[in-house]
Amino acid sequence: MNIQTPATPDLTAVKAKQQATWASGDYAVVGTTLQIVGENLCEAVDIRSGQRVLDVAAGNGNATLAAARRFADVVSTDYVGALLQRGRERAQAERLPVEFREADAENLPFQDASFHVVLSTFGVMFTANHPRAASELVRVCRRGGKIGMANWTPESFIGNLLKTVVKYVPPAPGVKSPVMWGNKAYLEEIFGSGVSIATESRHFTFRYKSPAHFLDIFRTYYGPTHKAFGAIDQAAQQKLQEDLYALMDKFNVARDGTLVIPSEYLEVVVTKRA
Repeated sequence: MNIQTPATPDLTAVKAKQQATWASGDYAVVGTTLQIVGENLCEAVDIRSGQRVLDVAAGNGNATLAAARRFADVVSTDYVGALLQRGRERAQAERLPVEFREADAENLPFQDASFHVVLSTFGVMFTANHPRAASELVRVCRRGGKIGMANWTPESFIGNLLKTVVKYVPPAPGVKSPVMWGNKAYLEEIFGSGVSIATESRHFTFRYKSPAHFLDIFRTYYGPTHKAFGAIDQAAQQKLQEDLYALMDKFNVARDGTLVIPSEYLEVVVTKRA
């Protein structure tokens, strides 16, 4: 009998590839449209002025800015320097005092229990080593502190978009899907004991001029789709485009030629007990 053992991914190589993916295109073009998610997340964790807050895999700083607007002491981190620069520009424009620092979500350069609140909006879910990232979020959070996350669910529009993309550009064997972070049972597994987890299903609504406009923006600026189109031949690009149009048609609730797509995400509040 030929028994196959599960593949063990080279997480260092996976991380390097993921970093290159998010450094491609310009996620900030998409990210700025998601600002309301950061605002809602800061309300969910009940941020108070003067609290020390860490935004992990912050991208161009949606949760960062939301926390700083509430007069928190914010440190914004990401492993893509260009995205941090976008966040820095936004903070400067609003005259918000924020510390920006390049950092890996799986190896945060902060002491244990350094922050009252740790945030991540559609960021930490894309790490290569899920349990390691969850452990780091808990480690830097103070006892009684909160970890707030917004994670796309497997059934959401973005969850389905990512599933569509990996049909053409499969991940390394053994790598777990980022949308698993949108499942409460999985979060309970990777965060383990010592925390309590509360979740709420929410929706962010994508609003674009048309399906063609959405595809143009995501093909040009959103790392996963930008890299996927660049990695396949012209015939496969055409098929991927057709699949994405079919997906948009399934989820689009607009009937006036524009694109209006509610995409479910899990709003997560983890409270550190010990």
